[in-house]
Amino acid sequence: MGKKSKTTKADEKLLVGIDLGTSRSAISAANGKKNWVESYVGWPKDFIAKKVIGKSVLFGEEAIKHRLSLDMYRPLKNGVIKEGTARDEEAVQELIRHLITLVDQGKSEAKIRAVVGVPAESFKVNKVAIKKAVAEFSEALFVVSEPFAVAYGVGALDNALVIDIGAGTVDFCIMHGTVPAEEDQRTVLTAGDYIDQQLFTMLEERYPNADFTLNMIRRFKEQFSFVGKCGKDIEVEIPVDGKATVHDITDEVQRACESILPAMVESTLELIAKFDPEYQDTIRQNIILAGGGSQIKGLADYLEGAIGEYGPTKIQIVPDTLYGGADGALELAQEMPDEYWTEL
Repeated sequence: MGKKSKTTKADEKLLVGIDLGTSRSAISAANGKKNWVESYVGWPKDFIAKKVIGKSVLFGEEAIKHRLSLDMYRPLKNGVIKEGTARDEEAVQELIRHLITLVDQGKSEAKIRAVVGVPAESFKVNKVAIKKAVAEFSEALFVVSEPFAVAYGVGALDNALVIDIGAGTVDFCIMHGTVPAEEDQRTVLTAGDYIDQQLFTMLEERYPNADFTLNMIRRFKEQFSFVGKCGKDIEVEIPVDGKATVHDITDEVQRACESILPAMVESTLELIAKFDPEYQDTIRQNIILAGGGSQIKGLADYLEGAIGEYGPTKIQIVPDTLYGGADGALELAQEMPDEYWTEL
């Protein structure tokens, strides 16, 4: 019998799936580890800030906490890597490096092979930028749309429609037993960030003396978002002249959340209508919501009613809205033939 070939550390590979989001980014690795971070990157403004913070770059909640001392970047506006400054490109590179460190921690010498999910219609733009960003610490890459990664993770590969509701975009993808083509996918920009801005403007108009930030508004939305009937009033504390004061924001939260509904319904109906008519009924009864926005109370019921006017409709929400895209990307990385990888 011949000798078995010995695997060296240099031959080892670590497969990872990354969901690169406007608001949050998540990673799942084949070593069983997973983690996520708010998609913020910050560098100290000066030597005093660096002395106070004690780090050369901060991420996520830690960056938000120290934002007054930092040059802050949220580089994935509308789901697309922002162009124009080298700092934005560097921020994406540092964010991906940080995610990989969270699951690898530099303990292994394994080569990284990454499947990265991005918004559907920004696929072409982001593919080039992500390739550049990961070239330093990854040996191979495959970029997919986020809803496709979600679909792969939950096994919805045939006659299904995935709607991934993120911060920067809402992405739609019809699955019909093959890798989805451009015509099977769609992106709209009225998503979580749009709700934040609408809510901010509405509260400015109703409570002109209240003192709040967009970050506070985002927290309110994440805690209280709903469409349809709320059931109870939403009251929050917002400072007025430095004093914490209770404000009722029920109507504003409802109107802000419902502002994204027309585009979602219209895009869903148009995408289904353009699909093979023999399968449209099947697609309508297999709609899957993913992303942070899928947690808006009453959203699934509302969409089921609105789309149900065109025929029987069933909508379900993915079990894990935080890691659904990253887990699907990892599963894709583990099962994908070698010829689909882009060597770096």
